[in-house]
Amino acid sequence: MNRILTLLIGVIVLFSCENVKESTDKTSISDTSSEKIDETQPNFGIVIHGGAGTILKENMTDSLEKAYTMKLEEAIRIGHEILKNGGTAMEAVTKTITIMEDSPLFNAGKGAVFTHEETNELDASVMDGATLNAGAVAGVTHIKNPIDLALEVMNNSPHVLLAGKGAETFASERGFKMMHPSYFYTENRFQSLQNVKQKESNSVSSSVSDSNTSAYDPYLKNSKFGTVGCAALDKNGNLAAGTSTGGMTNKRWNRIGDAPIIGAGTYANNATCAVSSTGWGEYFIRAMVAHDISAMMEYKGVSLEEAAVEVIQTKVPDLGGNGGIVAIDKDGNVSMEFNTAGMYRAHMNAEGKLVIGIYKENFDTFNNKIGDNEQP
Repeated sequence: MNRILTLLIGVIVLFSCENVKESTDKTSISDTSSEKIDETQPNFGIVIHGGAGTILKENMTDSLEKAYTMKLEEAIRIGHEILKNGGTAMEAVTKTITIMEDSPLFNAGKGAVFTHEETNELDASVMDGATLNAGAVAGVTHIKNPIDLALEVMNNSPHVLLAGKGAETFASERGFKMMHPSYFYTENRFQSLQNVKQKESNSVSSSVSDSNTSAYDPYLKNSKFGTVGCAALDKNGNLAAGTSTGGMTNKRWNRIGDAPIIGAGTYANNATCAVSSTGWGEYFIRAMVAHDISAMMEYKGVSLEEAAVEVIQTKVPDLGGNGGIVAIDKDGNVSMEFNTAGMYRAHMNAEGKLVIGIYKENFDTFNNKIGDNEQP
């Protein structure tokens, strides 16, 4: 009788344990499912640059470093807020870039460098990753925010790239305010031009004809050059990129760099990534840097970071150029790759985490390498 009772109690206990285990397993499955739902919330992100070059800590005052950091944060927060509230990637890109164009700190808009003729010639471009539509302007001299005019070209013209007087005629017809050239004057940019001209004068023999372009290699190597740019992914999975610049100090003959060239300075494709470039434009055009990164992802199946490293650390230097890019892919992964001593840059993800960098040494996680370039 005792054996039967003991066996009965054992069966009851075993049954109770199985019920507890089943209950625990169901709770565990429910928690996992909840985590998966959180992970599938709309992803978005934004990344910006303010130029790449010889940006060294020892050459930067504390006050200037703070000014750059604050402006980078101000700009990227504007774009991030747009994305957070459901705005488009293109809206985030253009609004973010206008903040940098309005600042004398960066070589774009208000802070544009001077040409050899002591004027300011501005370039900009945008591209929509959903449609592959694009717009760009080059060599404009009276437009406060060239990035807005590039967007206008994309949205309200049958063309991709407008230049010079034609671009400004289009701008006037579309209601853009024409700025007096004095708006773009900044003393430090003007003095930079004078310094470069002096170096050029010292290095070019009086016997060399002006028609010999090789005589002006020194102005290319000793000029300051930089750009501002932005790439963004919105909650709808759409990508966009934009780039704006004043070009290269002491540039002549209406020189145009990579910033307004779709595929070189700017590229966006929802199938891969959005890219904005900064650096020595002649080489970025030859390498078609922005498109090349996207093409490597599309045709070789490599990651954004792998493609960016290959292009910026190998392809561009092998040609003789230097600079960097910022990019974001369709999954929200970000690259801020450069082969110079520094690049003004910032990134914010969907969670609102903010990362700001200026120098190489404080951002080793992006596998950046020091190169040789001039400060933007």
